[in-house]
Amino acid sequence: MATITSNKACQDIGPNVRVLKSTGQLRELQTVLRDVETSRSDFMFCADRLIRLVVEEGLNQLPYSPLSVTTPTGYGYDGITFEKGNCGVSIMRSGEAMEQGLRDCCRSIRIGKILIQSEADTREAKVYYAKFPQDIETRKVLLMYPILSSGNTAIQAVQVLKEHGVKESNILLLSLFVTPHAVKSVTEEHPEMTILTSEIHPHVPLHFGQKYFGTD
Repeated sequence: MATITSNKACQDIGPNVRVLKSTGQLRELQTVLRDVETSRSDFMFCADRLIRLVVEEGLNQLPYSPLSVTTPTGYGYDGITFEKGNCGVSIMRSGEAMEQGLRDCCRSIRIGKILIQSEADTREAKVYYAKFPQDIETRKVLLMYPILSSGNTAIQAVQVLKEHGVKESNILLLSLFVTPHAVKSVTEEHPEMTILTSEIHPHVPLHFGQKYFGTD
């Protein structure tokens, strides 16, 4: 069993924290998603592209095994096949924006959901709903949440997964934008999980969910 790592595609900036390598394409997508003048249709188009980039790199972090196949011309080819037993979990509602990107890459993957909201007076994250595959404790989990600002919601979501038997080291958090504060908070609370994002920046597009779902 092994995992694919690409120095060209992503960079390790600390223990279990990986950031997509900055490119012109990536920077343009990040710019469009921040621009107050961006229309909703353009926003959704660029968001889906960025989600796909993050999901594709996330899949590179999953374990695989060698596989030899025979081509239509009769030649043998030594390739790989990804291990079975992966699933996605979206943190509602904004995390649901990432589900289609995952399904576009893994057609039959199972996806669970968590609903976590912050209490108005204490700002404490509280779990209202959680539904997972019955055997989630045996799976690698791609946890999807596009914007990490404080990190409180992600921290609570990981805790719920652990309470359902998921090993912390089997959780890969896929996020589009993450603040330095969130990285510090999440990794201190759950040091064995992995975070993959397109960017770590003090100012993240907090309007993402509202803009994407048209509730702004």
